[in-house]
Amino acid sequence: MKNDELPLSNRPANSGSLFGYTQLTVRQDPVYHMEWCYMRGFPRPCMTPTLLSESKDYFHHLSVQTERDIQYLVIASSVPGVYSYGGDLYLFMDLIRNKNRTALFHYAKECIDALYAKIVRFNREITVIGLVQGDALGGGFECALASDVLIAEKSAKFGLPEILFNLFPGMGAYSLLSRKIGGAMADRMILGGNLYTAQELHHLGVVDILAEDGEGEKAVYEYVKRETKFRNGYRSYRKAANLVNPVSYSELFRITKVWVDTALRLEPRDLRMMERLVSRQSVKRSPSLPVEPLKDVGKLASTFVQD
Repeated sequence: MKNDELPLSNRPANSGSLFGYTQLTVRQDPVYHMEWCYMRGFPRPCMTPTLLSESKDYFHHLSVQTERDIQYLVIASSVPGVYSYGGDLYLFMDLIRNKNRTALFHYAKECIDALYAKIVRFNREITVIGLVQGDALGGGFECALASDVLIAEKSAKFGLPEILFNLFPGMGAYSLLSRKIGGAMADRMILGGNLYTAQELHHLGVVDILAEDGEGEKAVYEYVKRETKFRNGYRSYRKAANLVNPVSYSELFRITKVWVDTALRLEPRDLRMMERLVSRQSVKRSPSLPVEPLKDVGKLASTFVQD
């Protein structure tokens, strides 16, 4: 049986990872002109400096190696139950306590550099697909939002918990959400600090395709087959949409500067709240064991107020 005759859910990616990264695994599916990019931040499934650096390097390869026939890029996670917990909060706490503006701004800029590369599709006609099969919080949610197509399994949860420790998501959340669902709903999601199910966000229009648990990869291939049939129309539509509602690097950069200033004003009480959240994200385990998904972010706010 040929590769393109396999059931969609059983189609293998090319064995072996490209580039030899430590926190990013890249596999090819040449039949569909597709690459799969799996994140695995270590020691926590968040946007570690290493993961950001490897992502930046990989995205650079995508932008310059135009001889590689890639039409679709899928960004997923290899951590069971977790897409990404977002920013490296342990690093944030250390930099904020030491008032290290330079390092904090450098980290934030690395985040928007990676985000913007996806928004402009690496200056190529590549469709970026976000496949969320677990918790996508903070910067992890922003990462998923930067996709052209956001596919989520029903058990996935999304949230922007930054307001719970007196901060805001400063690496693209408002820019992307407001363009997709309007400013009022973006305000509600960012300032509420609540968790949302994939089904709720599908109803709101944030999640484009809702998949049954365990069928996310199948949903990706089904979408790719559909877009490939009408690819000229899809690509042209996205170009037109970007002309109407462009997200500029300058916009992301200015918001990030506000975020850095805000982070450096956090008080000990705010940092204690941040520490509580990161402790929930960091399950003590052997590196070989999966990370358990975060159950509830919203409860943290009520317990903290009681202190």
